Amino acid sequence: MSAFHEMTLQGLDGQPLPLAPFKDKVVLVVNVASKCGLTPQYAALESLYQRYKDKGFVVLGLPCNQFAGQEPGSEAEIQSFCSLNYGVTFPMGEKLEVNGAHRHPLYRLLAGEGAEFPGDITWNFEKFLVARNGAVISRFSPRTLPDDPAVIQAIEKALA
Repeated sequence: MSAFHEMTLQGLDGQPLPLAPFKDKVVLVVNVASKCGLTPQYAALESLYQRYKDKGFVVLGLPCNQFAGQEPGSEAEIQSFCSLNYGVTFPMGEKLEVNGAHRHPLYRLLAGEGAEFPGDITWNFEKFLVARNGAVISRFSPRTLPDDPAVIQAIEKALA
């Protein structure tokens, strides 16, 4: 099993969120925030999830408060916000750090030293596409919308 699939996060609901069930799925990992100019991307992320979930695709939303304090809420507040405002049904983890000394191990894997696409996360809604085998195959800027043709093409190619 890959290092990606061996990880277990905490879900927004406080329950363990193991990544092992995502084995053989294509996963779009996104650091998210509720009070960001890019927050409307939640709608496109949910749309992507609905469009491709039956083909083995998952969006994994991971709240982060490291960028201008744009995710100040509790896990319950984040869950409520996402559900009420954007109808989010894709899996969401608890808040974690994506940069710095306390960078979560998942983000060390995605963007740390030795990663396929290394470098600090630049802002909320940066996206990593993870293949069925756990390999990181693409990285997209926060400003690249979830329904951008480049993202769609990468997802469809990974699902093929």
